[in-house]
Amino acid sequence: MDHLDSMRIFVKVADLGGFARAASALRISNAVATRHVADLEDRLGTRLLNRTTRSLSPTESGHAYLVRVRQILEELDDIEQMVSSRNLEPAGTLRIVAPMVFGLHKLAPVLQGYTARYPRVTPDITLVDRPVDLVERGFDVGIVVAHQTGNAGFVVRPLTTAFMTVCAPPEYLQRHGTPTHPEHLLEYPCLSLSTDYWGEEWAFTGRAGEVRVSPANAIVTNNTEMLRQFALVGMGIAVLPSYLIEQDIMRGRLVPLLTDYHLPQIEVNVAYPSRRYFSAKTRTFIHHLIGYFNPMLHSMLGGPELLAAPEFGSSILQPSRT
Repeated sequence: MDHLDSMRIFVKVADLGGFARAASALRISNAVATRHVADLEDRLGTRLLNRTTRSLSPTESGHAYLVRVRQILEELDDIEQMVSSRNLEPAGTLRIVAPMVFGLHKLAPVLQGYTARYPRVTPDITLVDRPVDLVERGFDVGIVVAHQTGNAGFVVRPLTTAFMTVCAPPEYLQRHGTPTHPEHLLEYPCLSLSTDYWGEEWAFTGRAGEVRVSPANAIVTNNTEMLRQFALVGMGIAVLPSYLIEQDIMRGRLVPLLTDYHLPQIEVNVAYPSRRYFSAKTRTFIHHLIGYFNPMLHSMLGGPELLAAPEFGSSILQPSRT
């Protein structure tokens, strides 16, 4: 059997969690898919998949093999696309991962513009609020905030910056008063993200320097959209990203507070596996994404052709967690 075909079938079986689903996706019979994986196991002398009547999952050896094979196949696809034509029309599935709330509020217009220009590309979007290994999970592009960037095996470029805003609904402030100094927050019930995001303190910067407060939390959650909902119904004072509440502030549903003080900004980056060659779909989407959020960087990079150059991917930043 063709070794590359067997590798591709194994990856599809592992990704979809079953022979029948993989066979259907690849338009081959279940028996052919099974034989290809069995041939791989015979060749390697080890079991790659744990099979039960209800589930299928990679063994420890299978998982290690899956990670490396996925990289090899992606490299092959990229090289073939580069050699066949630098102007090849982007096509195929583009796997994107992004933070939950940022994706819900900001990605639709980006993807609308991209798919209108490249209709043969099918975006496959995953929204998660945790660090993700782009290479291991097989994503082409990741949109990540600074605290989610936990793997040095990919390239990171700045995309945009979100500002954090202290806010509450006007009805709440009429009943309870308006804080004018960060330390006044100690007297109010606060709505906070879990300490994995912010730590125990909110660090404000004002004219007199830094002020740190440990708010009295009425509610803690790991989801900013839920935090917004709690704020809108008047359960306390919240700190929320600007891109999430800009419409609420414009319509008077939320009032920005402590505007003479600033909280640390949130850096939003685009990340992609550090491969020498990029498929046309990946290269053009990164170009489109940067152009939408960061026109200045877009003009500095000079276009999608530069994204494909080796030097564009040569500066792999060492990400950090906070």
